[in-house]
Parts: sequence; C-alpha cells; structure tokens
Amino acid sequence: MNLPIAISLHILSAIVWVGGMFFAYVIVRPCVGNVLNAPIRLKLWSQIFKQFFRWVWLAVIILLISGYWMVFVVYGGMKLVGMHVHAMNGIAWLMIILFVYLNVGPVKQLHSAVLAEEWSTAGQALAKTRQIVAINLALGLSTVIIAAGGKYLI
Repeated sequence: MNLPIAISLHILSAIVWVGGMFFAYVIVRPCVGNVLNAPIRLKLWSQIFKQFFRWVWLAVIILLISGYWMVFVVYGGMKLVGMHVHAMNGIAWLMIILFVYLNVGPVKQLHSAVLAEEWSTAGQALAKTRQIVAINLALGLSTVIIAAGGKYLI
C-alpha cells in the first residue's frame, strides 16, 4: 500500500460511514416518518440497516487498516503523531463500540421484532437505534472536523 491509496481508502470509508449516517438521520428519517405507517416504516428501517451495516463493517475494517498503516508505516508510530491523530483514534474506537452495540443490541432487536410483527418492540428498538446513530453522527462529524483541521486545530 502507498500513502495516496491509504489516504483515499481512509477518506472514502469515512464518507461511506459518516455520510450514510447523515443521509439516514437527517434526510431519510423525517421523510419516512411523515409518509409511512409504523409497520411499513419499521420494515423499511430494518432493511436499510441490513444493507447499510454491511457497508459500515467494510468501512470500519478499511479505516482501521489504512489508519494504522499510515500511523505506523508512514509516520513512525503513535508517539510521533499529533494530538489530532490521537483524537481521531479515540473517537473512532468509541464509534466502533457504539456500532457493534447497535448490531448486537437495538438493531438485532429491531430485525427480530419486525419478523415477529411486534411493532411496539420494533418501535422501541428503532428509537434506541436513532439515539445511538445521532451520537455516532456527532462523533463522526467531529472527527471530520478534526481531520480537516489537523494539527492546526488540536
């Protein structure tokens, strides 16, 4: 791997993850809520998460590989990088933990409840999912700001 490829893969993966959350939370959520009744809305969200989360898993893997490759191969390790890189690393791990929790918790519960047509349970799972996505979106946007500002910001 070379630096331009690593940077490109890293940025593309961040765009997929953070941009996908932005689109889902800020654009799709209000539109779907205004147009579709609960059972159809919950089925749609279940399907959206199945598709989107496949891409997020890939993005997470690429972000970790490309990020740590740059830190250790290009820049010589964590001791030699700026605070902005440490901040991005810490936020990334928090985002990953929240994403994994979504997969094994609320989104898994959403999928199961939709299959069983337990709409109240599915609605509660979706509400919890929205809260966590909002937190992860804020963290992701913060990371983008830190990445763009780099050493001049932190």
